Amino acid sequence: MASSSHKGSSYYGAVPFRSREGLSTRPVTNSDEIQLHIDPMHADLDDEINGLRKQVKQLKNVASEIESEAKNQNDLINQLQMALLKNNMRKLNKSIIQSGSNHVLHVVLFALFCVFMVYIWLKVSRR
Repeated sequence: MASSSHKGSSYYGAVPFRSREGLSTRPVTNSDEIQLHIDPMHADLDDEINGLRKQVKQLKNVASEIESEAKNQNDLINQLQMALLKNNMRKLNKSIIQSGSNHVLHVVLFALFCVFMVYIWLKVSRR
């Protein structure tokens, strides 16, 4: 009764029934029981998939930590560059002020020299 209505499957014998990858039925002596055999090669796939999912989550966490660390380091580099730029600007301003005051000093000394020369020329020319 059951064997003639099911195409390609037999509970009693010759052709094993495969419902999924790794699952198959085996013939048994008792007609009321069906034994299910799980192929060990395919049974580990679920464990491997779960393991891979965990590894993917770990990689995502590592990637996000790397990203946040890179942002922190970029911020630190920008702060250091700004500090160095400010320090160099201060030094440049000091050197400009010092060289500017040196220029003014040179101009004042040149003016005094010119006044002195005119004074001497006037003294010599009156004689």
